Amino acid sequence: MSYIKGLKCRECHRVYKAEAIYVCEFCFGSLEVDYDYDKIKSVISREKIQKGPKSLWRYRELLPIEGEPTVGYHAGFTPLIRSENLARELGMKELYIKDDSVCHPTLSFKDRVVAVALTRAKELGFTTVACASTGNLAGSVSANAAWAGLNRFVFIPADLELGKVIGALAYAPNLVAVEGNYDEVNRLCAEIAAKYHWAFVNVNIRPYYAEGSKTYGYEIMEQLGWRTPKHVVVPVASGSLLTKIWKAFNEFKKLGLISSVDTKMYAAQALGCSPVVTAMKENSDIIRPVKPKTIAKSLAIGNPADGIYAIDTIKESGGSGESVTDDEIIEGIKLLARTEGIFTETAGGVTVASAKKLIENGVINKNESCVICITGNGLKTQEAVSDHIGKPHRIKPSLSSFEENIRHLNHIKADVWQTRH
Repeated sequence: MSYIKGLKCRECHRVYKAEAIYVCEFCFGSLEVDYDYDKIKSVISREKIQKGPKSLWRYRELLPIEGEPTVGYHAGFTPLIRSENLARELGMKELYIKDDSVCHPTLSFKDRVVAVALTRAKELGFTTVACASTGNLAGSVSANAAWAGLNRFVFIPADLELGKVIGALAYAPNLVAVEGNYDEVNRLCAEIAAKYHWAFVNVNIRPYYAEGSKTYGYEIMEQLGWRTPKHVVVPVASGSLLTKIWKAFNEFKKLGLISSVDTKMYAAQALGCSPVVTAMKENSDIIRPVKPKTIAKSLAIGNPADGIYAIDTIKESGGSGESVTDDEIIEGIKLLARTEGIFTETAGGVTVASAKKLIENGVINKNESCVICITGNGLKTQEAVSDHIGKPHRIKPSLSSFEENIRHLNHIKADVWQTRH
């Protein structure tokens, strides 16, 4: 059964059929999915969700497909970790990591949006799918489209991290490296989408694709015992994830699945590409495009499609935002790995470092609950930290060599060196 009424313009609210379109023909505003919430409310419940599959499809009624899901059976339902060690280091009372760097087939939250996008693309009759990507989406579209038996074209900036290039090429897509930044890649894809009958997941299928991000927020609420946290820190590239987590919170409230939404949303960006945070700090409704210059390539979108909506969400929730340097990004990666055993990519370093700043500056109250969103695995961006994490201790194969080279280390607890009697 479908719970989709159609698409509607986010600006002028004109309505459209649920087809492969993404821009209002009257005001050029972006389109989003319009749901029949009364119908959804009559069939959804906490109990039904809890009995559903351990994947994002447990929220199927709130996702924009008409039939049964056909892609992404193993995406979603990632851990929400009570982060005691990191909380202690930052002085927080209740801190969580929503860890989308594990469990997903391609180790990033993009498997959520791709599962929804490709399921909908197949319903609309497409046989070829495509995307413009800063990295994680390239791997996810390549993998999931391979599994779904779809032709696939993936467009990336030519300077993308090697780990992400290999992570896409492994699934044998048509991978096209464009000599330009992401915004230039995306403009090219819009032209190609207009000429060829392909489903570009973040162009003509974008209204459906973006809805997959809501499942990140649904899971946070369910895993917290059907409540929202007081603070959520989100990495911002296009701005879509931040807005959709907020939308998820409010949908659960509308449907009676939670009692209230008392959450502040925070944008985390790299200083070398921070158009949303800059506009927010300047209290401006205009986002000035920038040319990205940061190691956080997965967040390197200088002209974010949902940037203004991200600012609206931040204002509505009473939140804020922060940007961090490349050095702070690296330290954020190392901090999370050292305290919680989670190796995140550069986007996660941005989020951890931004959260640290927000906490230290008193913007986030240390006595309130906070969720830090980790969206991708560090194995994909190893070069960012390879020169900043030390080297192995090289020894000869003897006990004396071990003791000579290792025992002097002062960060090892004393009881480690106790010998057996």
